[in-house]
Amino acid sequence: MDPEPPARLLIVDDEEPILFALREYFSARSYEVDCASERAEAEELIASRSYAAVIADLRLAGDGHEGLELVDYATGRSPAARVIVLTAYGSPEIERAARRRGARAFLHKPIPLAELERVVAGLVTAPP
Repeated sequence: MDPEPPARLLIVDDEEPILFALREYFSARSYEVDCASERAEAEELIASRSYAAVIADLRLAGDGHEGLELVDYATGRSPAARVIVLTAYGSPEIERAARRRGARAFLHKPIPLAELERVVAGLVTAPP
């Protein structure tokens, strides 16, 4: 029996140190990781690849809530992908909006990497 291939993640954040840290952390745990620093780049990747999970910052390039539009795009284009919103600027209203758009988790920065991995692992192994 062939081993299951590693889950592919897309991490979207406009802060390079965060992208670097998350890429290194998840890659070391056998995930295949792609990164994007802006919404257009993330949408191109989503259009061309299949992801088990998309971890998206709510605010990209200081835009406000551009991450919500990315949630719409990811859930519409790749319904199997579990979308996680990761933000330092959350509110109950924004969380409700993200969940209505299809986000499976709404997490607040800073978050311990082990906790983020627990959420990702739980979502990618859960039935659709």
